[in-house]
Amino acid sequence: MRYILCIDQGTTSTKAFLLDEEGVLSEGTHVPFKQYYPEPGWVSHDAEEIYVSVLKAIAMLLKEHPEAKGNITCMGITNQRETTVAFSRSGKPIAQAIVWQCRRTSDICRRPEIREQSRRITEITGLKIDPYFSATKMLWLLENTKGLKERCMTGEIHLSTIDGFLVYRLTDGNSYASDYSNCSRTMLFDIAKKDYDQEFLDLFGIPRKALAKPMESCADYGEISLKADQLKECGFDSSEISDLLSVNGVHITGVLGDQPAALLGQNAINKGDSKTTYGTGSFTLMNLGTEPVFSKNGLLTSCAWSIKGVTNYALEGSIFQAGSVISWLKDELGFISTPSECDDLCNSIEDCGGVYLVPAFTGLGAPYWKPDARGVLTGLTRGTGRAQLVRAGVESIAYQVTELVNLMTDDTGIKAGKMKVDGGVCASSFLMQLQSDLLGVTITRALSDEMTAMGAGLAAGIEAGIFSSVEDTSRFYKAGASYDPKMSAFEVSEKMEGYRSAVRAALLSGND
Repeated sequence: MRYILCIDQGTTSTKAFLLDEEGVLSEGTHVPFKQYYPEPGWVSHDAEEIYVSVLKAIAMLLKEHPEAKGNITCMGITNQRETTVAFSRSGKPIAQAIVWQCRRTSDICRRPEIREQSRRITEITGLKIDPYFSATKMLWLLENTKGLKERCMTGEIHLSTIDGFLVYRLTDGNSYASDYSNCSRTMLFDIAKKDYDQEFLDLFGIPRKALAKPMESCADYGEISLKADQLKECGFDSSEISDLLSVNGVHITGVLGDQPAALLGQNAINKGDSKTTYGTGSFTLMNLGTEPVFSKNGLLTSCAWSIKGVTNYALEGSIFQAGSVISWLKDELGFISTPSECDDLCNSIEDCGGVYLVPAFTGLGAPYWKPDARGVLTGLTRGTGRAQLVRAGVESIAYQVTELVNLMTDDTGIKAGKMKVDGGVCASSFLMQLQSDLLGVTITRALSDEMTAMGAGLAAGIEAGIFSSVEDTSRFYKAGASYDPKMSAFEVSEKMEGYRSAVRAALLSGND
């Protein structure tokens, strides 16, 4: 049996899986890492800790699956996208990584010289000016790290998204590359030409020499080259080091950002197919085929994947807070001790009693793009209690997704009768039923929630010749639970209007 090693480097943890040539994905290993919140609205990661988490996940996986050692054909990587790392030629980060959720660059986004280019930025990159994307994060690092600009210009320091950083580290600096789907999220990338735009590099002051080489999703990114002494420094024991060294020589043949990877893993390979991933944030993507569609409603257009010279594009709506709302209810408010309690509380009451939550903890993403908006609760009464607040939090996720899907229909004229979903938050049957009701479509949950890792593995397998084409991989998709709409159109309209009223209050809470 040939295996594909799949790395899913996410926002709060790293997972590793084995995908075999029959399309069966193993149980994964899971390594969480620390989140840093140095100031309100700021989110950081220790990129070195992320790299070590990748190695730990691989070591744990190989310990659980000794049969895979010596039989791994290739590796696929999928990753949190816009998070930005500055690191030296040695591969060591020189500052904390700025996470995609971070709002510290809001003031940079308001600079007149940048705002003046907003129309061209959208026309060329498919994005909106927002702290979400990597260009302003790179500029912040350049302006707030002494001597960094000069060191970047000489090639001594690299500026990269997580995929480029991991490729560099895993290949011991022999390869420095990023795939089109990740490059698409930098706000520096011409998605038609598939290369960095020099005017935007000049606008943000980013030296091209510091950036990773853009490559197709299915390509040879180089071979893994780990060193025993370096692994020992990372704290691995001799058994773990032996297991990790067994992957040396394996080539990285697939790299995809997390959301396009989930689109591929969900078998949403035809024009008009869509999926929503409910993770830390929630991301709805529609496959646009080989011609990009630029939104008039504040949605984003990016490269989904590029294979053998053919690029598929995706229309995307990004919600910054989804699973993080459940974490907030648990960790900050103490309303639940485990996420699974949400459904019982939601079902214990008939409705929220008019309470709405807009979870703009780090601003509002699509379609508003208001980085300074802040979260609000509306409709509170003396009778509002724990159950109402938990239900309002869960419902807020479905309201946000509904807005995005409706705007996609408006942009493309495509009204899908179903939507595929994945991600840990899909475990909430209450949320999935509400989502079906609000959209008026059948919601199909994948049998496995690990469609992001699946997509990375499929991409790697296509390049390595294990799978013959994207179409060949469609046979591996397996559906799980499905949910059909039951709510009346009047009730849907009433609920959505209540949510939009709450959003208007959130928009007033921030600075313009």
